[in-house]
Amino acid sequence: MIYFTELDHAPVFDAKGELLGHLSDMAVNPAREPLRVSAYLVKTPKKNMLHLSYEQVQSISIQQIQTSVPAESVEPYAPDEGLLHVRKDILDQQIIDVNNRKVVRVNDVDFDIQPTEGRTALRIIAVNVGIGGFVRRLFQGGMAKHTLRLLTGMFPTRAIPWEFVNLIEPDPARRVKLRISFDRLARLHPADLADIIEELGRHEQKAVIESLDDETAAQALNEVPDQLQTALLESIAPEKAADIVEEMPPDEAADVLQKLEPQTSAEVLADMGKEVASEVRELLGFEQNTAGALMNTEYIFVGENSEVEGAVAALKYFEGPLEAIHEIYLIDNETVLKGLVPVARILIAESHAPLADIATKSVIAVQAQADQAEVVNLFHKYNLLTLPVVDEESHLLGVVTADDVLDLVISGK
Repeated sequence: MIYFTELDHAPVFDAKGELLGHLSDMAVNPAREPLRVSAYLVKTPKKNMLHLSYEQVQSISIQQIQTSVPAESVEPYAPDEGLLHVRKDILDQQIIDVNNRKVVRVNDVDFDIQPTEGRTALRIIAVNVGIGGFVRRLFQGGMAKHTLRLLTGMFPTRAIPWEFVNLIEPDPARRVKLRISFDRLARLHPADLADIIEELGRHEQKAVIESLDDETAAQALNEVPDQLQTALLESIAPEKAADIVEEMPPDEAADVLQKLEPQTSAEVLADMGKEVASEVRELLGFEQNTAGALMNTEYIFVGENSEVEGAVAALKYFEGPLEAIHEIYLIDNETVLKGLVPVARILIAESHAPLADIATKSVIAVQAQADQAEVVNLFHKYNLLTLPVVDEESHLLGVVTADDVLDLVISGK
């Protein structure tokens, strides 16, 4: 293994043994070989920058780099945004340690030395975030490299394998060129993802949100503080914001839109699908701090004369989040709430059993105009998981869930 700090400013000699300059940086081409160092940048005594391809490098050690070509065969460096540079893009940068679910700063980069067809190639294997890498940086150039190796060997090593590293690139076009993907980040629990986002700077937060798929971005934004949620949605394009908000439950989407600037909220609503936007607009029509504003319109209902197999079919074809479904509601032809059946009872009942026979006899409901304090009191008094919301004629309008009430209690609203 060899470290970037050991190679930094190392002398580079051509095939004739003449000094070309000193190593300034190294680069990887993610589009071709995402691990192998494909280019070496050399600063000449005249401050010009040269570009050495990996094929032109004969040998590498902590003392020097030897090329296999004469100086006249080495080309000037031409900037290429498709290359990932070690010094510019990795060293000292904040990165996401996907495995340990946190943001860290890179102190050094670890490489594996691989002899290849009579040449020496380097393969990036990890980033170093421990004190050993920090000490190498601190004493770089002021202590013999072999002595520094012995010194840093006394400290515990903290290296993150390259496969668990997620780089953060604010420029969308360059993210595409570098093939930076947040697929591994998207597999994290939304709460862990939210913690990571909160640790980042605003530009990096925006880059992560823009790069995540819409569903994952929505789940993560639901976990961050309201002020940050609003700032991030206002910082991205309305089309992307609309795609993200569409993935939220309607009640949460309405809450989010109420916090945005009126113009931004209108633009996001205009870019949302008609059906979802209609549901959200309906919720926005209720006064804040009421049961109507708090309710979710994603629930399962069937006719009051339905049988168990009808409820099972409704569950099977429900497109909302099943983990939030605890009861199935019974309504008449006028959508008046007539009863509810816990899902657990449906699972153990005969398929042709009438739902009315296994329905809860007394249904606790709340009117849409009731304030949030009444909603919280009903959940507490009756130990509810869900609370149906009705109008003055008992038409079913929506459902308040326990997690919404928990958020209210925790936030102190």
